[in-house]
Amino acid sequence: MDAQAGEVAAVRAPADAPRAGRDEEFAAFMTEAEPLLGRMAWLLCGDVHRAEELVQHALVRTYVAWPRARRGDPLAYARRVLTNLRIDTWRKHRGEVLVPPDELPGRLVGHGSDATAHVHAERDALVRALARLSPQRRRVVVLRYLLDLSEREVADDLNISVGTVKSTAARGLEQLRRLLGETPEPGHLEEQR
Repeated sequence: MDAQAGEVAAVRAPADAPRAGRDEEFAAFMTEAEPLLGRMAWLLCGDVHRAEELVQHALVRTYVAWPRARRGDPLAYARRVLTNLRIDTWRKHRGEVLVPPDELPGRLVGHGSDATAHVHAERDALVRALARLSPQRRRVVVLRYLLDLSEREVADDLNISVGTVKSTAARGLEQLRRLLGETPEPGHLEEQR
């Protein structure tokens, strides 16, 4: 887990904190967690507006459950809520039409230097490739590799086994390599397992 996520998890107060203290505590948590949750939501759904809605709903649910959420790891709780909200959306709208990867905006951030343009181009290529993964593979790859969670944390967040995380991550990475044009050496994938 990165240092920023560790700082977010450290924001807690005694269970008997007054309401004003609870609100201040949650506001501090929200300030730290919102950017992390925003990146996660955007990577899961590929749409800025839906991602913002997911984050808002996840934060509302986390606030309602704050006395329980702060006893453990509040960021893990919020991530799980966000993931569950996205799963619920997929279930409700199985027929929803996502923007095809080749129709995603070419540059989602303003103009910059050549190096910045290169980074944006690579990020956009990754987002397009992620959009082509199945929802399960996308969730596992985003949580495991883009949010740098351990296999156990991903398994707990998605309520699946560690073995499922490992196999889904391996298949997702293999598919991403193909989509991004980086065909691995024949024995390379086996070395990762």
